[in-house]
Amino acid sequence: MRRAKSAAAAAKPREQKRSRAPVAAARAPNTSRARRSASQAGGGDQAAAKQPSPKRRLRNSSPRAQEAGPGKPPPELALLPPPPPPPPTPATPTPSVPTLDLGEQRERWELFQKRQRLTSEGAAKLLLDTFEYQGLVKHTGGCHCGAVRFEVWAPADLHIFDCNCSICKKKQNRHFIVPASRFKLLKGAENITTYTFNTHKAQHTFCKRCGVQSFYTPRSNPGGFGIAPHCLDEGTVRSVVTEEFNGNDWEKAMKEHKTIKNMSKE
Repeated sequence: MRRAKSAAAAAKPREQKRSRAPVAAARAPNTSRARRSASQAGGGDQAAAKQPSPKRRLRNSSPRAQEAGPGKPPPELALLPPPPPPPPTPATPTPSVPTLDLGEQRERWELFQKRQRLTSEGAAKLLLDTFEYQGLVKHTGGCHCGAVRFEVWAPADLHIFDCNCSICKKKQNRHFIVPASRFKLLKGAENITTYTFNTHKAQHTFCKRCGVQSFYTPRSNPGGFGIAPHCLDEGTVRSVVTEEFNGNDWEKAMKEHKTIKNMSKE
């Protein structure tokens, strides 16, 4: 009996040891599972850190955005109408020009324009030139090379001054004098150069290409122009009368002359 009890007692610890081993074995998978879940949790944190923001996720997940491609707006934005243009700036009102009241002469005026083939402005200029410069002729002229051209209203019978001052004698400056309002430079302002000396009142202008002085501003009439008759085009001069002027004694000659100082006045 004692041997049987001792055998039974010795068998119990072995059974307990055997029973503990499966428990430990059962616990081992649990720990490995815990480790795996922990590692998966850590990997999940990293994946969460790498995941784009909700806005990016929406953009990338939109099929229309994927169709549009990178750098292009989605079709729903492309279909939106363009913004309206800014309102136009109101134009400044142009002051109305009163129509010329011709009365009963309107038909005659229009017929005159038609016959002369002139605009209203051209017809008015023709009539004004005819009556304002009554007794005068429109002369045209210029320098030798043609770079400088002008027109001048003056009588067909010209009164020429032949001055013997130091510069006029050297360049044979014979000229007739007109008011500035009757002279018009047609072209060549950029080709004109000016020489002055002494009092610098006389402006000796000439073409810087060919050197010809076709007109200038005389000291005797700074408000007018001295025109060289030999630089006028042919066909408008009827006669020429030449008067000598003693430019060597300029002050005395100006005092003694009765009309030269007023030749540039209207």
